[in-house]
Amino acid sequence: MSTSQTTKPPEHRTHKLKPPERSIAIRGPLTAVTVIAILVVFFVWRHIQVQRELEESSKSAAEVTVEVVQVKRDAKPHELVLPGDVQAYQVATLYARTNGYVKAWYTDIGSKVTEGQLIAEIEAPDVDAQLRQTVANLGQARANLEIARLNFEREKDLMVKKVVSQQEFDQSRTTYESQQAAVKAGEASVENLQVQQNFQKITAPFTGAITKRAVDVGTLVSAGGGNTGTLLFTIAQSDPLRIYVNVPQGDAPDIEEGMKAKVLVPEYPGRDFEGTVARTAGAIDPASRTLLTEVDIPNHDGMLYAGMYGQVKFVIEQKSPPIMIPANAFMFRTAGTLVAVVTKDNRIHFQTVEIGSDFGTKLELKSGLNDNDAVVMNPSDDLQEGQQVQVKKSDQEKPKSADSGAGKK
Repeated sequence: MSTSQTTKPPEHRTHKLKPPERSIAIRGPLTAVTVIAILVVFFVWRHIQVQRELEESSKSAAEVTVEVVQVKRDAKPHELVLPGDVQAYQVATLYARTNGYVKAWYTDIGSKVTEGQLIAEIEAPDVDAQLRQTVANLGQARANLEIARLNFEREKDLMVKKVVSQQEFDQSRTTYESQQAAVKAGEASVENLQVQQNFQKITAPFTGAITKRAVDVGTLVSAGGGNTGTLLFTIAQSDPLRIYVNVPQGDAPDIEEGMKAKVLVPEYPGRDFEGTVARTAGAIDPASRTLLTEVDIPNHDGMLYAGMYGQVKFVIEQKSPPIMIPANAFMFRTAGTLVAVVTKDNRIHFQTVEIGSDFGTKLELKSGLNDNDAVVMNPSDDLQEGQQVQVKKSDQEKPKSADSGAGKK
């Protein structure tokens, strides 16, 4: 084998190694930058998302849900119940109007009497004696008057004939006139004593019932009244009866003469006695700010007694109905009585109000709110003026659903 023949290496060994392509060198860093950019964008987006969630969470936590009710005017007739004392329609206390002794009495307590009925007699012998003497004196005065008249007529004729002097005629005339005055005085005395004698008969001034008898037969009585005279009887008219009530100023304009009312007494539970407003005082009492009102009650069956305690119930249709608000909507603070009103943009506004009548679960407002104002129920102390809230309608305004079992067979 010749040494000059050299064995050629394989072809692939004869080629030199090529350097790596340039695109690979650029692609690596570019890929890294892209990944980093994506990570940065992702973390920035995530941070923004978390921040937004925190803001929404904070906003949601800041907003408070409140329960509201829309206030309205109470246009329905409402009942006004006021206390009062049942009184007799007329009451008279009878005193002795002449001195003497009780001769007889004919009616006792509880007796029904009619106007003009004789209920007692008084024996007054001194008045009778004075009357007899005065009648006698009157007869004597009339006789003297007749003599004076005859003398005056005679003197008048003689005066015409110039038989008597002017002085004698004047004396005759004045004597006649004096006797005329004496007769009139005597007649007045007789009439006075006759009136006193008539006072010996005690009669009923009106139809009613005797509620008190203070004397008995033989009792010495003195003429007079009050502390100076002797009390004989008390009489009361119990059909009809009357009851006086003091109507608050706020309801006074709605009370009219002739309107119906019901009288309730505890002795007859469940029974209403019909009454009618007879009259009012026509002026408000400045001390109590009430209107004195009289209600008359027929009492034909005598079931009611004067002096009973009762209540008068009026059904009032108000000319200017008040706004009613639930009792649990009020807030009592140093600024006064407030309610939390939700404005149209769902913000809290504290409104000062003036309370009228209290009906328990609801109160009447005199001023402060308008129809359909949204008022917060059970307001908490955390509420602030201008605070944004979420509104929830109160269960009081939600329509009641029909019975789920209705219509099922």
